[in-house]
Amino acid sequence: MTADVTSNRIQGLESLLKTHGGKGPPPVEKWDPPHCGDIGMAIRSDGTWFYAGSPIGRLPLVKLFASVLRKDADGKHYLVTPVEKVVVTVADAPFLAVEMEVRNPGPGQDLVFRTNVDDIVSVSPSHPIRFAREAGSDGLKPYILVRGRLEALVTRALYYDLVEIAVEHEGKLGLWSGGRFFPLDAA
Repeated sequence: MTADVTSNRIQGLESLLKTHGGKGPPPVEKWDPPHCGDIGMAIRSDGTWFYAGSPIGRLPLVKLFASVLRKDADGKHYLVTPVEKVVVTVADAPFLAVEMEVRNPGPGQDLVFRTNVDDIVSVSPSHPIRFAREAGSDGLKPYILVRGRLEALVTRALYYDLVEIAVEHEGKLGLWSGGRFFPLDAA
């Protein structure tokens, strides 16, 4: 793909977001464009975005791409506009939860996270936290549903913070947030 085509795509995305008015993420779940292939976009497990093997160093550009990212029922991730969708290879989760705030500690608490692309997510029944077994170990990896089917992997440092605030409820260790108890075990 030439630099001109890539530049035109980025300009088109920027124009789309300006038209959308910045009122939250664009409605990518409602768009059904044709699949246009793979353009060499990838997200590594550390949250770094790559294009054609090179890291994308501009956070505003990463946020732009993140705003039109979608995970479809086929389990694949795509950048989606009203006119095209292209594959994004994701090593683990597309986002990382990098900051956490515990609001109103106790059973009525809310766990609020900020992702590496500045999404703010409060763990609740509509944005649950789940735990998966880490490959090759007995360790758990926590994931938070950000939007659609997109998840953020909670960083190891925040995972330790979660373990420290975990409480026992009905014989299980877990976390309260958004009025719900989330067990600290793999589903």
